[in-house]
Amino acid sequence: MSTLVGWHVELEFTEEGHRTGAAALVRLGDGSEMRARGYAMRHPSDPEQLRVGEEIAGARALMDLASQMLQKAHAEIDQATGRRSHPLNR
Repeated sequence: MSTLVGWHVELEFTEEGHRTGAAALVRLGDGSEMRARGYAMRHPSDPEQLRVGEEIAGARALMDLASQMLQKAHAEIDQATGRRSHPLNR
């Protein structure tokens, strides 16, 4: 029998002039939380497309969260095995 675990992820966006910001939060099954930020800048001559800025800023925040989660996982592997693990992606 397998047990399913869910993660809760929140993304919030801010828009200031030509800059879009994203704040990301993930709550993991072990109760820990990780936070990250991502940004996108629109060139002044580009048309306003809020969705595109949100997608870029959000993706950058999620990439930061993914990196933090990989670091956490490898630290847990290292602690459990007493050896240094080698991540495939850095």
